[in-house]
Amino acid sequence: MTTSTGIDLYWIPLGAGGVGFVRFNGWVYEGIRARVERRQALDLYHTALEVRLPEGRFTIENAWPIPDLDTASRGVVVEGSVGSHRMARFRAFRYEVRCWRDGVIPDAAEAVDSPQTLSEDPIVARRLLDSVAEVPPLLWGRDQLGVGDMWNSNSTVSWLLACNGLPVGEIKPPGGGRAPGWEAGIQAAGCPRSVVNLT
Repeated sequence: MTTSTGIDLYWIPLGAGGVGFVRFNGWVYEGIRARVERRQALDLYHTALEVRLPEGRFTIENAWPIPDLDTASRGVVVEGSVGSHRMARFRAFRYEVRCWRDGVIPDAAEAVDSPQTLSEDPIVARRLLDSVAEVPPLLWGRDQLGVGDMWNSNSTVSWLLACNGLPVGEIKPPGGGRAPGWEAGIQAAGCPRSVVNLT
């Protein structure tokens, strides 16, 4: 039963909704990574959050590419660079972190084992919502922190959960899957702000 307050996590298959470019690149990336690590290739997942409070429902997601310049319509609170800071002057090389009141999570209908309720505490939910604008805009696709995991959309979610005291290390993707970037977010949450606010 849905309560009036809570934090829900969605596990969305990478490339859901027919985004062939994303699916293909994820497949190539995971194939190479699996071969290097001498393991079987796994399904890749993208994560998003929904925060429910008495004043409304908010969707939180890190998205790339940016569809247009009307950021206010999607509740964008942070933008970051993809691949290279030099290329960020082009919209195609920027990502956005959204905190969208009454927003939608694209392809939520295809989410697996979701929603997963992580908390029903209104204090935790409100604190997490207030911290979205603090997500560090690290370089998407790079391991700037040297933790063996690249920063991406999953990093935003794990950073928010870790910073707000949720048991992020115990949260696992659906069986046979993995969420690249998850560990990078956890590690960034424990770093001094001077380290994670790299430019």
